[in-house]
Formats: sequence, structure tokens, C-alpha cells
Amino acid sequence: MMMSPDQTALLEPLGLREISDAAIAVIDEQGTVVAWTQAAQHLVGYRAEDVVGRSATLVLPSSEEARGVSAFAEQCRAQGGWSGTAAVRHRDGRTLKLSLRLWLLWGQNATHQWLVSLTDIGAFSSGMINGSVRESLLARAPIGIAIRDPQLRCTWMNDTMEHDGISRDQRFGRRLKDSLPGFEAEALEAVMRQVLASGTSAVHEYRAWPPEDPRREHAFAASFFCLQDADGQALGVCSLTVDVTSNQRVRERLAVLSQASTRIGSTLDVMQTGQELASLAVPLLADYVTVDLAESVPFRKEPAQDDTTYDRPRVFRRAGLASIHPGIPEATFARGEEISVPPNSPLASALRTGRSHLEPVLDTTPGTWIDHDPGRAQKIRENGVHSVMIVPIRARHSVLGVALFARTEDPMPFQEDDLLLAEELVTRAALSLDNARQYTRERSTALALQRNLLPHRLRGGVAVEAAGRYLPADTDAGVGGDWFDVIPLPCARVALVVGDVVGHGINAAVTMGRLRTAVRTLADLDLPPDELLSHLDDSVRQLTGEDDGAPDQIPAIMGATCVYAVYDPATRQCTMARAGHPPPAIVDAHGEVTFPDLPTGAPLGLGLGLVPFDAVEVELPEGSLLAFYTDGLVESRDDDIEVGMRRLGTALAQPEQSLEDLCSSVMETVPTQAASDDVALLLARIHTLEPTHIASWDLPTEPAVVCAARHLAVHQLSEWGLEPLVPTTELIISELVTNAIHHGAGPIRLRLIQHQVLTCEVFDSGKCYPRLRHARIVDENGRGLFLIAQLSSRWGFRSAMGGKLVWADQELPSTL
Repeated sequence: MMMSPDQTALLEPLGLREISDAAIAVIDEQGTVVAWTQAAQHLVGYRAEDVVGRSATLVLPSSEEARGVSAFAEQCRAQGGWSGTAAVRHRDGRTLKLSLRLWLLWGQNATHQWLVSLTDIGAFSSGMINGSVRESLLARAPIGIAIRDPQLRCTWMNDTMEHDGISRDQRFGRRLKDSLPGFEAEALEAVMRQVLASGTSAVHEYRAWPPEDPRREHAFAASFFCLQDADGQALGVCSLTVDVTSNQRVRERLAVLSQASTRIGSTLDVMQTGQELASLAVPLLADYVTVDLAESVPFRKEPAQDDTTYDRPRVFRRAGLASIHPGIPEATFARGEEISVPPNSPLASALRTGRSHLEPVLDTTPGTWIDHDPGRAQKIRENGVHSVMIVPIRARHSVLGVALFARTEDPMPFQEDDLLLAEELVTRAALSLDNARQYTRERSTALALQRNLLPHRLRGGVAVEAAGRYLPADTDAGVGGDWFDVIPLPCARVALVVGDVVGHGINAAVTMGRLRTAVRTLADLDLPPDELLSHLDDSVRQLTGEDDGAPDQIPAIMGATCVYAVYDPATRQCTMARAGHPPPAIVDAHGEVTFPDLPTGAPLGLGLGLVPFDAVEVELPEGSLLAFYTDGLVESRDDDIEVGMRRLGTALAQPEQSLEDLCSSVMETVPTQAASDDVALLLARIHTLEPTHIASWDLPTEPAVVCAARHLAVHQLSEWGLEPLVPTTELIISELVTNAIHHGAGPIRLRLIQHQVLTCEVFDSGKCYPRLRHARIVDENGRGLFLIAQLSSRWGFRSAMGGKLVWADQELPSTL
């Protein structure tokens, strides 16, 4: 915590700096200067021999002011002193405006003198403190003054010196060690001897237990001045002493707060923050500290809102624990343990009211709340806990926990200023805890979003075995814009997709979720890869346009890339298309890696919809592996993409590894420096359907072929042992073939595929796609597709090279 100059000035011990830098003179009852200092000579230019023995009016600028001295002296005598500003004449003739203060000094036999302090106002920065405030401080400052002879015996003193309980008679003629034995007298007298020998001034700070307050250590600051006579010889030493205990405590507390700004909240871990608060407060403020957080806070849940019903124990978890004693014998619960707050305790009261509880002297008599908490009561008595403060930890109108401060060895009870410091420390910790709680909640939300957007399991059916990895660039949030998916398609086929949204973080993750949903919707239409990317590009541009229309809204989609592939295990054909995305890698059974020559295509959402996407069909060798990835895996700040693709190829050339192990090997190739882009990887090992599980026939386009198609299907189902499906399959094939004859054109091809389901396909060269209708009672047609929908688990159609294909699936008998 940095202090401004104004704060620094106010924290100085009530004008001590001004006093220590002052010019000191002593004047007798008649106004004659009887002692002078070197500082006075430096300030007004007069030497001791020039002024000692002469009237103080010598330094007044005019005779008018000199004539008012008598009246002024009477006023000072009546008031016991005076402080303010005065005009003083320098020896060279110029007039100085000085801060002036007079103290009445008493000597033996009730005689008195005046000690005069003069300070150059211009020597202090005007920004530190204005003159009126300074004079006010000086006027109220309890400054004890004593003058001692060369043998250090007290000869003069002011009334303030008696506040320590030692009278004038006990001081006069005695040295300091005689009147205050053990009061650091030896050290102070050593300083006074040094001042007498050098003729200069000195400042000494010390701590002591004064007689009027023997239980509390006080801090004192003393300024010493060598007084000179008319010959410039040492006449004695003058001491000005200020009790700076309160100022010292303020400085100590500011030091604690300064440490708090760096030691509390160093992490976003709420348990660590609680421990940091406890560790800081011991021993700077307390001998024993506990920090208990609401159980919901450390476990990434929302804390309980303010609750006015405390009829049941409040459950907390101990996050911070510190003590001046090894082993922390005061603790009834260890750090991390669950604790309860008794309903009738000051802890519960502080939580209920939101106000701190200060108990300077802890009441341990029978009948108090301690009796209802035997564990705490025993620890309190065994360890001598005698003073406590309880401060609730609250933020955003929520109860985050409670901090307890206790004293055992320190005999001083807690005071109000201790409570203020404790509350300030807890407030700073509460801000850090609230930030950590907010971060934890947002991160949990982001991770939940990411988990829900990415596939939980990669199911490729009989077509592929798949595995994937995802590494966000934003490791703190754990979310990004890359995604992958495996989408089962009809007829045992599967779609493989990897995409990359520009940007990182939760906005990119939300955009990714929108695109993944769009891809799955388009995949349900069973579109070829190039057509699907065209529709997806339209969707991206529409979404971008919607976001552009929102005021102060950052567009959710700033651009994206994607590669989409469809693999058919019946033919080992894989059709691929990409939109500005790196090409997939193909690894054969021998570990040879190739990257197919696939047209790049434009990234999605760039307004280039007039440029069509091109698809390429590749026949995959038996046992091949497909690797889809995002550019974060192959690009880095130091290497171009070709280097990264070669590195990827080397990592993939291990086809004997399991997919999970291979994923791990590939991800280890990601550069170790901080990633600048998200990384996604999808590996798919292809499988081929056994020829015995596929039956295909080319049929002529004539009505009589319907009966022949049914007989062919019945015979094939018998070979496969699927006799229970014969009746429904005959009806489905009858309707599909009949529709192909009536609404299609050219040759007809019937195919049966046994995989996880039984698929019936009928191909014809027509372009008229089937449409489900609800026929009326009087209609003679229009019930075929409705019947197929009732008999099959699902049905559909898709375009195929040279025509269309209509299919229907049936679940296999459970006995298989």
C-alpha cells in the first residue's frame, strides 16, 4: 500500500520532524536569551555570542512588534505556551516567516523560563500539510521537555514531563537513570553526551513501559539539542520527547495492509486464500487465527445467500489455520476438516447480523456459549485464550465464511483499532475469495458447456473405431472453438468431421456448438460432403449476419474451417470435402502416411458461396487409419505447416498401437511452448463389411420383378438366419420396388446389408424423391411410405450417382 505525501506527513509523530529540525532557544522571565543552538544560528544568522544575554527583541523586525512583546509574554504565561507563525529578522536584514512555538519551563523554587522553537515554513513542502493543520497538531502534541546541565542533571522541565507520574522534585538535580531506572536511561544519556560533545542535535527512538501504563509497551521519539552560552560553550542539553505509540501502531498497520496486498489472493484457490489470510495475521495481529469458509465455497458451488434463520448448526470447512505455537495446539479442527458453528455462539451472531464481534476479555464463566461447545471450551482454557475478534467474510450479499482472531501470549486485549485492521484484512480476503468463487463458477460453466458440446462417446458402428483428443489454447478456461464428431449414417456408413472456429474461449465454444449442431442436422439429410459444406457455409453467413445486427455485440462467428468425410464400409469408399481446413492423413496397414490431394475450398462464412466445394472419393486399403486434425497441431510460431505435417506423419506411422495410445503419441508432438491455437485430433480405424453380409441384385423395371425381389430377399434372410424378419421385409421390399418402378427410371438395384440392423436399399435413376403422405379413405394410393415408416425403425433417402436411393432399417432379432 503506497502512501501519499499528505499521508506520510500526517503519520509523522505529531510534528516530530518539525521539532527535530527546529532552531531552539531559551529565554528567561525578562525576555533575555539565555541559551542558543547551532540550528538557531543557521536559521537566523546570529551566533550565540550575538544574542545570548541580550533581549529576544533583537530578532524582531520592527520596534512596534518589540513594544508588544510584554503583552504577548503575559498572554503566553496565562496560557502556558503559544504556537503560530511570526516574522523574524535575519542577521542580513531580510525578514523570515517562521513557525514559532513557546513552552513554559519550570525550574527549582517555582522559577520559569521559555523554550522557543522556530522552524522555517518554507523548508517543508506545501503539499505535505498546510500550516493551519500543522500548527493545530503542534498545539495539541503532548511533548515533554527537559533541560539538563553538562552533568545531565535536570534543571528545567515543562508540565508534560509529569504525566509519567514522576514529580518535578523527583527530577530536579537528578540524572535520568536516577529518576527512571531501567527506562533506557543509559542509552539516552549516551546520546546526550554525544550531543554535548558535538554541539549538534540528535534524534533517538526507543520503547519502554512507563509507570502510568506498565502493561503496555510504548514507543517514544526524543530530539536532543546542545544549548550554548554567550561564549559558544555547551551550557547543557535540551530534550523534547513525544509518545508516538499511536503513530507507531498506525505505521505497523499500514505495513500489514501493504503486505496483505501481495500475500492475500496470490491464487484463485479459495482454500489457499483462506490460509494466506491466517498466515498474514499471525503474529502481526493475533496469536491464533482460523478462517472457516462456507462448505459450498471450496467445492465450486454457489454460497448460501443471507439467512436470518440460524436454528441449526452452520456447516463450514476450515480453510486457514495459523498460530504462534508449533503444532497449533489451540485448534479443535485441522485445516480442510468440516466444522459446525453453534447457533447461539458469537460466530453465528456475526454471520446473522453481518457485524463483527469484539470481546476484549473473553468471558469463560459458566453459562456462556462456550459451555455448549466443550471442544472449544477445553482448548480456550488450556491455551489461555483471553481476547477474541470474530469477523464475518461476506461478498455480494453472500456469506463466504468467518475469521476468528485470538490472543494467548500477548497480554494486551484487542482494541477497536485492532478490529478495524482485522476487518480491513478480511475485506481484502473476501474480494479475493469472491474473485476465486466467480472464476471457479465461470470455469465450471465453461467446462460443462464444452463437455456437453463435444461428443461423450465416439460411436462409429461397424464402420470405424474412433478416438479423439482436445487441447484448448485457453487452458485456464478449458474451452475453445475446435471440435470433432463421429456421426452414424444409414446403411452402415459413418460421417467424420473436424472443425475449427476462429478465436478461443467461451465465445468460440458457443460458436462451435452452433456449427456442430448445424453439421449434425445437415448430416441427418444424408447430403454428400460437398453439398453439406455448401449448406453449412450458408448457415454460417446467416448466423454472422444476425450477430452483426445486434448493437455492441461481437460477432459470434468470425470464420471457421471444416473437413467432412463419409465412409462406406460396404465399398471401402471415403468421400471427402474440406472448407479451408488441413487435409486428413491416411495411414495404411504398413505405416505409410499420405495426405490426399483434396481441393482446399474456402473457409466458411467468408461470403464466397458462389465458389463450389469439391469432393474427392478415395478407396481406402484394408486396415487403413484416418487422422483428422486442426491446424493447431501442425502450425507453430517457429515452423510452417509443412514441417508440422511431416512431424504428424512420423507420429502416425505406428499403426500397431491402439488408438488411445496413438492419440497420446500424436498430442506429445504439440510444441511445448504456450499454445497459440486450440488443438483437436480425431483418429478413425476403418473396418470393412464382410461380403457375406451384403447381398445385391440388379432388377428390370417391370411389375413382375416385385415378386422376384421378395423371393430373393426371403432366400437371403434364410441364409443369414433372419427368418423372423421375413414378413416385414417382404412388405418393405414390395413397396420400395413398386415405387421405384412407378416413380423412377432406368435399372433398379436391390441391396440388403446385415450390420447392427438390417438395411434394405432400392436404387433407381429417377430424380423424384419420395414424400410421406396421409392418404384419405377414398384414395387408392399414397399408403406405401406410411406402411414402410410403421414397419421399419427408420427410413430415408439420399441422392446417389446417377439417381437416388431409398432405404429402410429394421432391428435385428434379440436372439442374434
